Amino acid sequence: MNNPLIRLFRSKIYTAVAMLIVLMCIGIIGYRTISGLDWVNAVYMTVITITTVGFGEVQPLDVPAKIFTIFLILASIVIVGYAISIITEYILSRNNFEDIKQRKMQKEIEAMSGHIIICGFGRNGKQASKKLQDYGKPFVIIERDKDIIERLQEEGVPYVFGNANEDETLIQAGIERASTLITALPSDADNLFVVLSARQINKDLCIISRASQETSYNKLKLAGANNVILPDKIGGDHMASLVVIPDLVEFIDNLGIVGERNINIEEIKVEQLYDTDRVKTIRELDLRKKTGCTVIGFKDENGEYIVNPEADTKLVAGSKIIVLGRPEQIERLNSKYNIEQEA
Repeated sequence: MNNPLIRLFRSKIYTAVAMLIVLMCIGIIGYRTISGLDWVNAVYMTVITITTVGFGEVQPLDVPAKIFTIFLILASIVIVGYAISIITEYILSRNNFEDIKQRKMQKEIEAMSGHIIICGFGRNGKQASKKLQDYGKPFVIIERDKDIIERLQEEGVPYVFGNANEDETLIQAGIERASTLITALPSDADNLFVVLSARQINKDLCIISRASQETSYNKLKLAGANNVILPDKIGGDHMASLVVIPDLVEFIDNLGIVGERNINIEEIKVEQLYDTDRVKTIRELDLRKKTGCTVIGFKDENGEYIVNPEADTKLVAGSKIIVLGRPEQIERLNSKYNIEQEA
């Protein structure tokens, strides 16, 4: 925990422990010096005096030893009482802090809209969250492993602790307002159940599911998944492609994110580029001249894709273009700069 309140309590605990150790040392050395006890009996007398358990003395105490014991008892009452109060307060405050932090996290999630929900923070879920974070996309993790939740807390990642198979957990993650659900649970049966539940709650949700077995592909599609990913199959295809067409595969790999914010390819809605009341063509928009980006793909309003579209392709409302460029060119395109005013 990096909370200042927790750090303050920890410093107080260290102080209390140090005071107890000093008190023990004073008691042991005092009994050794005043009463002439050996080390074991000196430790014994110090412990029973500080803890006030009422056991018998090792030997009758003379006047100086009795006076020393009185002061040792009074000091121990103050120091031990202080240590107990600090430890108790720390435990209670830690629990309260966890509750406060959880409520704050839930408020942040409730304020989200159009976000992505990731079910499961294993290898695939973690990789998906990293890429979304690089793209600056808001997301929420659903996870039931307490150790992983503690790590997400430390990193400040929005999360919901619970089982993604339960409707209450999905609703708590804001599935009714979410744009996309990525279910990356290790079991195909669990993924299937999540897809069914999610599609029932949000009909317009884009659902992407992981599958371990090829036989699960059609079942997940029938359940309502828009896309089904088989990581093992993709990995095998990728390795084989590195043998057959290594340079091309390496080039395609570099089109993704190489480092933080190093984006080489982007999908843009036409409405973000200009006022679609007067339809323009790719040639008229002239993104190559204005931003340096090249249009390599077009998706029309019906969802049909065109690779390397013609310059006369009309950019109607509801369509998208896919552009290729260096990171700084993509950043220029994504900036708030109004391309229409630049013309």
